[in-house]
Amino acid sequence: MAWRFEIDPAGKDSPWWVTAAAVVLAFLLVGLFIALTGKDVVAVYLKMFGGAFGTSFGLTETLVKAIPLLFCGLGVSLAYRIQVWNIGAEGQFIVGAIAATAITIYFPHLPAWGALPLMLVAGAAAGALWGYFTAWPKVQFQVNELMISLMLNYVAILLLNDLVFGPWRDPHGMNFPGTPPFTPAQMLPSFGGTRLHFGLVLALFAVALAGVFVQKTRWGYELRLIGANPEAARHAGINLRRHIVVVMLLSGGLAGLGGFSEVSGVTHRLMYGISPGYGYTAIIVAWIARLNPWGIVVSSVLFGGLIVGGYSVQTLGLPSSVSALLQGAVLFFLIAGSIMGKVKLRRSGEGRRWNFFRNS
Repeated sequence: MAWRFEIDPAGKDSPWWVTAAAVVLAFLLVGLFIALTGKDVVAVYLKMFGGAFGTSFGLTETLVKAIPLLFCGLGVSLAYRIQVWNIGAEGQFIVGAIAATAITIYFPHLPAWGALPLMLVAGAAAGALWGYFTAWPKVQFQVNELMISLMLNYVAILLLNDLVFGPWRDPHGMNFPGTPPFTPAQMLPSFGGTRLHFGLVLALFAVALAGVFVQKTRWGYELRLIGANPEAARHAGINLRRHIVVVMLLSGGLAGLGGFSEVSGVTHRLMYGISPGYGYTAIIVAWIARLNPWGIVVSSVLFGGLIVGGYSVQTLGLPSSVSALLQGAVLFFLIAGSIMGKVKLRRSGEGRRWNFFRNS
């Protein structure tokens, strides 16, 4: 009897231990590459995690990096719940930062009680609008959201570059591609003289709201039903088009809040390369947390630590891109584990099939 593999689109998600295994395998794979450079793998990983979590400075810097990951990861996770693949959080983050900065450019003398709320609203609205630009072609013309959201990322990057190299460039910035520095009234408060800022409180508040709405409300139930079985949701009278638009508005708005928090709380100006790829890393953050809002808090901190730890290993003669290599490896093994959860092995001529994780 011959054997063949089949992909079951309706297959169940892989169990939790597959996620843990993906992380372990990613560290083993990257450790192999580190070993090939002649470095001590254990020493490199100890340096990485020590730099991220071993000191109060490292821990606060890790939390600073976790804030935009938390906003963007929460945003994309909402879209993924209804099988809308928003990979445009990078662009939504950037336009949120641009819109928040626009308030400082055109209304420079507002007091803090007026400037910060207006910057927050502008950042969220711009991100939501960018999300809508993905949702509208999907619901009207069935355009693939992967393509639209990815292309919009590049539009946002080009818009950013045009502004910081052009009309918004600081005339006293010695040709540095950035806007004039924000005034104290335009900066989010920080904690204890560190770079850790009030954006962390906003992000945790957004997580709590998302957890309540997704798990405790009718709207959240409808989202879960759409994600589990869109056809059943449609027959139950749920308006899928409306949910797609609303979810993409929320998804983009959360990423836009991440952009606001970054310019107001960390860089204190809009600058070239404002995002080192937060929107893309957020995809891994959401996947590894299995779309759970509180799980995203943990995964955001872990990946924030990877970014900070990547800077630490430079003292050992390795590039900071070790962090990006780890992130890519984690995503690779997560995708592989997810696919294997839907692969079944069938013997030709027989009805019995074996799933890699459980019999079926």
